[in-house]
Amino acid sequence: MNKKLSKILTIVAGLIGLVAFYFFIRIVMIGDDTIETDADVQASIVSPFISFAKFILIATAVISVVFSLINLVKNPQVLKRTLIGLGALAVILVIAYSVSSDAAVLDVSGRVLEDGEAGSISKWVSTGINFSFILGAIGLVFFLLDFIKGLAK
Repeated sequence: MNKKLSKILTIVAGLIGLVAFYFFIRIVMIGDDTIETDADVQASIVSPFISFAKFILIATAVISVVFSLINLVKNPQVLKRTLIGLGALAVILVIAYSVSSDAAVLDVSGRVLEDGEAGSISKWVSTGINFSFILGAIGLVFFLLDFIKGLAK
């Protein structure tokens, strides 16, 4: 990155930090009790801060995605590796979905929990849990292999 662009980005980051600090000071000066009890104060103090945070989050996400896509298009080798990784994640997701249950969620006495009915939502929640377990197990295996390799050296 060239020096001029780096300086501009540093200034922008500093300005964002100053605006956030300004909102933080305003919230601290008002106090928790006033904010919790007075809706007008909450609307005038907290709402602009939340809007600012949402804007920064959305802008950061959009910039990250755009520059990532530009980088992938410029480097076909990286694009190939990325697509292979996404394919592997898709295969793991299909495996997690196929072993997931769509049964109702029960409590310890065997009654169906509130909003725990059988169906597609229960199936996708179970898929998410199984997907996390599979990825965690893969990560643990690679960590242990790396640890053993490090001990062998």
